[in-house]
Amino acid sequence: MIDAYEDPGTPDRRGGWRYLAWLVARQWPRCLAGAVLASTWMVLLAATPYLMARAVDHGLEPGDMGALAGWTGALVGVGAVNAWLGMLRHRTMTLVRLDANFRTVKVVVGHATRLGAALRGQVGTGEVVTIGVGDVQTISTSLTAVGPGVGAVVAYAAVGGLMLSVSTRLALVVLIGVPVLGVLLGPLMGRLQGRETDYRDGQAVLTARIGDLAGGLRVLNGLGGKGLVADAFRRDSERLRERGYRVGAVTSWIQALGVGLPVLFLALVTWLGARQAAQGHISVGELVSVYGYVVALGWPVAFLIEMGHQLSRGVVAARRVVAFLRLEPEPDTGTRDAPAEPSVLYDPASGVRVLPGRLTALAGSRPTDAAEVIDRLGRYTPSDATWGDVPLSGIPLPRIRDRILVAEAEADLFAGPLRDVVGDQDTPPLRGAGNCATSHGAPAPAGRHTGAVSDAQLTQAIHAAAAEDIIRTLPDGLDSQVAAQASDLSGGQRQRIRLTRALLTAPEVLLAVEPTSALDAHTEATVAARLRDARAGRTTVVASTSPLMLDRADTVVFLVDGKVAATGAHRDLLDTEPGYRALVARDDEEVVR
Repeated sequence: MIDAYEDPGTPDRRGGWRYLAWLVARQWPRCLAGAVLASTWMVLLAATPYLMARAVDHGLEPGDMGALAGWTGALVGVGAVNAWLGMLRHRTMTLVRLDANFRTVKVVVGHATRLGAALRGQVGTGEVVTIGVGDVQTISTSLTAVGPGVGAVVAYAAVGGLMLSVSTRLALVVLIGVPVLGVLLGPLMGRLQGRETDYRDGQAVLTARIGDLAGGLRVLNGLGGKGLVADAFRRDSERLRERGYRVGAVTSWIQALGVGLPVLFLALVTWLGARQAAQGHISVGELVSVYGYVVALGWPVAFLIEMGHQLSRGVVAARRVVAFLRLEPEPDTGTRDAPAEPSVLYDPASGVRVLPGRLTALAGSRPTDAAEVIDRLGRYTPSDATWGDVPLSGIPLPRIRDRILVAEAEADLFAGPLRDVVGDQDTPPLRGAGNCATSHGAPAPAGRHTGAVSDAQLTQAIHAAAAEDIIRTLPDGLDSQVAAQASDLSGGQRQRIRLTRALLTAPEVLLAVEPTSALDAHTEATVAARLRDARAGRTTVVASTSPLMLDRADTVVFLVDGKVAATGAHRDLLDTEPGYRALVARDDEEVVR
């Protein structure tokens, strides 16, 4: 079994077949053992009718009870050995499948981590989910071909050889059967790949729609658009169901042939054998063996058909994995040093200028304006943004990630004890996979937490995010288990947990997107005040239209159509900018003023 910390190796990304071959090569001793065990097991299945024939011809027919007992004992012994071999074969092939499963998971997750922020721009969430849920299992199951598949070929050849000793005509009928099988199933296998690919594409689209629907259900319901999206989802589901029916139609023909062809073999060969026995060309024992050989061929034939079926599906899944592994992150060609001291961040596209050591708020007339500025300042999208007098694109990305942290409003939260969810900084989380965070390899600036946090640091971050009440309400406090995405917490609680995690990293520059949008006014005011104190002397940028947060900012930048329209203190902008006043007006405006 692959170890959780073992390097999975470098996958072959040249195609689906090559990827499957790479999985086999990575565990070739186990695959070889599976092929040998399966071959021996199937050959011994064919040996059963041979021993039965000997027992009939040399013991039962002449009345030699000693010979009959001997051959019967051999038959029992072979059956016992074969049962043992069958268990070993099954266990070995289970390990082969699990290794392929976990190895594929590791290479996919590792590549997703390397892609980082570029992942969302290159592939949809539905595609990644479908790879993890369906393709990984399909690929691992297809590796059955290296065990029973190889064994089926060997057993078929062995049965053909045994039948040659009985009758050349019967042997030819059996040996010609496999090419006939290939001719009949070949077009069906090709059609299955096409139908499976079409179904797989539709499945990824529908999975993405499910995620979008679940994530935005509250907003859709508030806007009255839930029914419209539900209708679209229903239509997509019906189309996917029709595609599934087409896949099932091809699969049913393949399985029908897998059941019917062995029966036809049995009927034809038994009829021919009976005629030869009646004519005296073969003995009664040999007729019994012929019948047994054909019955024994049912296993290899069934495995060959199943192998073709699974390989067809496995190749389709492997192609999807390979296509994902071919995605590349944005090239990092930076060679210049980052500013040694806190410096100005400047975004020419919008005109936003962030002074170091201050709390700056971005208020955009459109919800996406401020987030786009933060993406450029955090170098998550290509831009001409500068840090001091150095273009961000000219600085190696690890240096930027080590000093600039982008905290998204919907950053992922992993399952586990709350203490680990917010306080485990041994492996800084990546943007899109956890919080928007740092990378490895660069020395951290003074004050930046890079190891496991202390209880004092954790307490300070929890206080700054006004999250003490969350800890008090949980049964075991910080040691309480939290579900994935903290789904067992409210939206406001999740937001404060994310803010706690961001503050614990103590970055030189913190860029936060709507960190208080889900909070009530009282809690939001508390967070705004404490955030200012916690980040005193450090550069902090907050995208927000909350007057409670804007009132605490040293500088507010008002964006209209993505451009700076005005800059100043919150109260000054309320007096001088009608557009700004309309944007941030709330029922509690008078309290803020």
